[in-house]
Amino acid sequence: MRHSRTVACSSALLLAAACVFAAPATAQGVPRAAAAGYVALGDSYSAGVGAGDYLPGRKSCKRSSRAFPVLWAEAHGATAFAFPACNGAGADDVLAGQLGPLGPGTRLVTLTVGGSDAGFAAVMTSCDLGGTSRCLSAVARALSAMDGPLVRNLDRLYSAIRDRAPAAHVVVLGYPHLYHLKGGCEVGLQDRARAAVNAGVDHLDAMIARRAADHGFTFVDVRADFAGHEICSRSPWMRGVDVLAPTESYHPTAPGQARGYLPALDRVS
Repeated sequence: MRHSRTVACSSALLLAAACVFAAPATAQGVPRAAAAGYVALGDSYSAGVGAGDYLPGRKSCKRSSRAFPVLWAEAHGATAFAFPACNGAGADDVLAGQLGPLGPGTRLVTLTVGGSDAGFAAVMTSCDLGGTSRCLSAVARALSAMDGPLVRNLDRLYSAIRDRAPAAHVVVLGYPHLYHLKGGCEVGLQDRARAAVNAGVDHLDAMIARRAADHGFTFVDVRADFAGHEICSRSPWMRGVDVLAPTESYHPTAPGQARGYLPALDRVS
């Protein structure tokens, strides 16, 4: 289960992706660039945090040569590929700092966003440090955020994407479950807390799917693709908590990008 596709960092494709779009997730204004045929927007799951082999450019974005957008662009021979996805980006960050490459000539847009808006990083901190009771409370707070501000933020973002790229096929990808229940983890969260976290992911995916459908976008559910490869499974494609590299925690590994997200995108593109 160690297989992953490696894209050479010396290729013109990756150099363009790494060097042209180096703005932070919270950049003010929209960078100006020529419209690209394929534009990969979004947060850490699109950037490839956790997959390693990070590209040159702004280190905080942690864009990986093993991220599914790079793998898809390389496999399909995309010659006009923009990769502004960035670690930590929320919907407003994508709206403010990642839409520059979109244009009338854009044919494919992919996007993962919503986890940061829902506060999943804070949820997992509470779960890791506070035990089951605090974990359940943190998940409940995240659910409230999903049903309030995030809905409005996604609507603004989705409308802006369509306005800037009227001919594009827009693919919104969801998030996988983090935990395999009754798995092999003997330490860490109890299954009750793990189930609550997974239920939070279910709620987030369902809300994102509804907003995507209302805007005429394609939603791709990746939970089945990751089934049996969550944290605590025998062959995980998700990283557990890593105190030495906390940013990498709870993100897909290189196999998760190549065997989870990439086939899911291939089904609809």
